[in-house]
Amino acid sequence: MKKAFLILVLMATMPLIAQQKLERSLVNVTGEGLVKVQPDEVLIKSRIEHEGKSAAEVKSQNDAVVDKIFKYLKSQGIEEKDIQTDYINLNKQYDYNDKTYSYVANQAISITLHKLSNYEKIMKGLLENGLNRIDGIQFKSSEMEKYEREARKLAVLNAQNTARELTEPLGQEIGKAVSISEMEYNSVQPMYRMNEAVQMSDAKGGQQTISPGELEIKIKVHVAFELK
Repeated sequence: MKKAFLILVLMATMPLIAQQKLERSLVNVTGEGLVKVQPDEVLIKSRIEHEGKSAAEVKSQNDAVVDKIFKYLKSQGIEEKDIQTDYINLNKQYDYNDKTYSYVANQAISITLHKLSNYEKIMKGLLENGLNRIDGIQFKSSEMEKYEREARKLAVLNAQNTARELTEPLGQEIGKAVSISEMEYNSVQPMYRMNEAVQMSDAKGGQQTISPGELEIKIKVHVAFELK
């Protein structure tokens, strides 16, 4: 009987002990880590597009240019893994003014260049081989994972410093971290629109038309520390 009573007492006190643990004093803070990176790669978002009265004709025109583009890129040492077809479309359009139909064929291709110094030459060659749309270019880094780890570490240390700044004026200290979660990841890689891209087909090889600037890798974390 005493044994059963002891078990009942323990069962009754366990929720209270658990509640006390849950109600321990914590300092909840947000930390941010920011790393600025010099890009060494560029992603070209390109498109081949033709419009006409015949579906077969515009499709044939598009396919011929796509074939030239692929052959040109391979001749410049661009590997197949760095050439990606994003989509292929063939759409029928109706002109309500003329009451006629037309067809638009387009194929989007993403091209990754691992050397920024090749950009001007490759872009000029693409346009000379029939590429007629550039949707944008995006600068990248070949060591993104490395810089992400660095930004994550800075974010955690920033959270720790913030927690200390909050508790020191009160004469208290923080203890170990009891929870850590990543709140936000933001890699700011500027996308440059190239509305004037077709005009670049006349550009001279030595002309500079882009400025890579810097990439910003930003990570935010939420950390809860014990309050002593």
